[in-house]
Amino acid sequence: MYNILVCDDEKDIVSALTIYLTAEGYRVFPAHNGREALNIVEREDIHLALLDVMMPVMDGITCLTELRANHNLPVILLTAKSEDTDKILGLNLGADDYVTKPFNPVELLARVKSQLRRYLTLGGGTVQPSTVTVGGISLDDDAKTVTVDGERVNLTPIEYDILRLLMLNAGKVYSPQEIYRRVWHEAPAADNPVAVHVRHIREKIEINPAEPRYLKVVWGKGYKMEGETR
Repeated sequence: MYNILVCDDEKDIVSALTIYLTAEGYRVFPAHNGREALNIVEREDIHLALLDVMMPVMDGITCLTELRANHNLPVILLTAKSEDTDKILGLNLGADDYVTKPFNPVELLARVKSQLRRYLTLGGGTVQPSTVTVGGISLDDDAKTVTVDGERVNLTPIEYDILRLLMLNAGKVYSPQEIYRRVWHEAPAADNPVAVHVRHIREKIEINPAEPRYLKVVWGKGYKMEGETR
């Protein structure tokens, strides 16, 4: 049984999500502000968090910032249509996905399942090497860890999957649309967030993100990894 944190100051939304998620076999931990959410994550084994942006006591963006300091669990933001700036900020801070209110419960459950599948399983139908190294970057897919020149870096599940895709196929160019299809396992969204995640990955693996050694952009085409593969 997977544990889902549902954090929203609107109790009706928390109650509705609890019903939907419980019916799918998940165990739900409710919270109504960011501080309550952080307390739950510290004492429970939470596998995924649904986090509202606008909340009292501690808002979702502040909560996400503190959460990412110590935890890599998937986070899906719950946002209003008017909160576009917060969506981008949330992705920059490490959110894995977002759902806009009012949301379709079927879509939300699909996104929850997709994020859990990515976070908890290896995935893929073909056998891939458990460890791949490109230049000074090493990815251990069994341990789900990444090191740069021997130093471990802290990636979110989405960042990890994007980097894994590019490292396993070093030298091959992937468009943002193709990356989205392969990582999210669905048709690309209109506001494709891949560029935001790539920028975040660069900040973690590159000495100078403005002049990357590894994660390169091919203008008009997409992204690729460069470096000696071992």
